Amino acid sequence: MRFGIRTLDELDVKGKTVLCRVDINQPVDRAKGTLKSVNRIRACVPTVRELSDKGAKVVLMAHQGSDIEYKNFYTTRPHARVLSELLGREVKWIDDVCGPAARAAIAALREGEVLLLDNVRFVAEEQTLFEMKLRLTHEQQAKTLLVEKLAPLGDLYVCDAFAAAHRDQPSLCGFEQVLPSAMGRLFEQEYCTVSGLMEAPKRPCVFVLGGAKISDAFQMMETVLSRNVADRILTGGLVANIFLIALGQQIGQGSYDFIAASNYTEFFEKAKAIYEAYGDRIVLPVDISWVKDGQRQEGKPGAIPADAAAVDVGSKTAALYRETIMSAKTVFVNGPMGVFEKAESELGTKAVWQALADTAGFVVLGGGDSITATEKYKLTEQMGYICTGGGALIRFLSGEELPVIRALRHGSGLPL
Repeated sequence: MRFGIRTLDELDVKGKTVLCRVDINQPVDRAKGTLKSVNRIRACVPTVRELSDKGAKVVLMAHQGSDIEYKNFYTTRPHARVLSELLGREVKWIDDVCGPAARAAIAALREGEVLLLDNVRFVAEEQTLFEMKLRLTHEQQAKTLLVEKLAPLGDLYVCDAFAAAHRDQPSLCGFEQVLPSAMGRLFEQEYCTVSGLMEAPKRPCVFVLGGAKISDAFQMMETVLSRNVADRILTGGLVANIFLIALGQQIGQGSYDFIAASNYTEFFEKAKAIYEAYGDRIVLPVDISWVKDGQRQEGKPGAIPADAAAVDVGSKTAALYRETIMSAKTVFVNGPMGVFEKAESELGTKAVWQALADTAGFVVLGGGDSITATEKYKLTEQMGYICTGGGALIRFLSGEELPVIRALRHGSGLPL
C-alpha cells in the first residue's frame, strides 16, 4: 500500500471484473463529433493496458462535460475510439450507464476485454447539483442507483481519476464502500508527485500562481506559505491584479470592473492580510501591460491609463520571473500570466513558460489553462510533470483531505 491505499501491485485481476473510474474529460468539437485534446485519455492508458494485459474484464466509467449545465454534457463515444487507437486494441462502447443494456454488456465481457460506458453524468446522482444539495455520505452513495446496479457485477474497483478526486459522487466514492479497491497507476503517480511537493520539495521552491481561479489560488497560497512549502510565490493574471489593487496600486478601471463583475472584491482584504504576513515571499509584477488601439503597452502599475485594464505582466517582470525560475530546484505552476490567447498579451506567459522549459529544476504544472499554454508553445515534453488535475490538485495543495482519497482508504481495507 501507499498512503494507506492499495496499488495495482496488490491485485490479482485475472478473470475478475474490474470497475475502473477514469477522468478522460476533454474539450469537444461538437460539430465534428471529435475531441480537441487527448491528454487525459493518454494518461490513463497505462492503467487500462495493465488491467487488460493481466486478464481483467475492464469496465470504464467516465464523465464528459461541465457538470453544472446539462447542455454541456456529451457522449463518451469518441473517447472509446481514441482509447482504442492508443491501446492498439478494441475498446467496446455502449450508450448506457447502468441500465439493462450496460449490465448485459458487462456480463458478456471476456478476459482482457475493455468496455467504456457512456457519460456517468447522464445519471442525475453524478451531477454537481445533486452532490452539493444532498451531500450524501459515502455510505449513502453506496445505495445510489449507479452503485447498486453495477457493484454486484464487479469484483474490484479501481480509481484512476485523480483529476476528479475532489468530487464527492457515487462513481468516485460509493463503490469503495462495497468493493475491494485500489488506485490506478496515474492516480498513484499524481498522488506521489504532489505529496512530495508538499512534504519535501527541493529548495528553493517557487510557486507560480496566475490565471483567473482566485478562490483556489488564495486558499492554496495560505497553506503553502504557512507551512513553509513555498520560498517564493510569483504572481500573475488575476491573482497579481487583486494584490496590486489591494495594496493601492492603480491598474485601470477595467481591471477593477472585471474583478467586481466576477464577485472577487472580497479577496482584496484577504490579499492584504496575506501580504502583510508573508510579503517577503510574495513577488508582484514590477510592470504590467495593457492594450491601446490593438497595440501592447507597458509601464509601472501606476502608469496605466485610468480607463484601461491590465492584461499581462510586463517584460521587466517576465525577465525577473525567469531569473527566479532558473535558480529554483522545484517549481509549481498553476495559471498563466495574462491573456495568453492573444498575441498582444501573451509575452509574459510565453516568457515564463520558456523559463519553465529551460530550468534544471523539477517543474510540476497543473490546471487547464496551464496545460493549454504548454501545448500552445509546444513545451509539453520539456516540463517535469504535468498533472491532469486542476481543482483536485489545488485542493490537495490547500491541505484538504480529498473525498476520493478517504473513500479509497476505506475500500483498501475490504478483504480481497
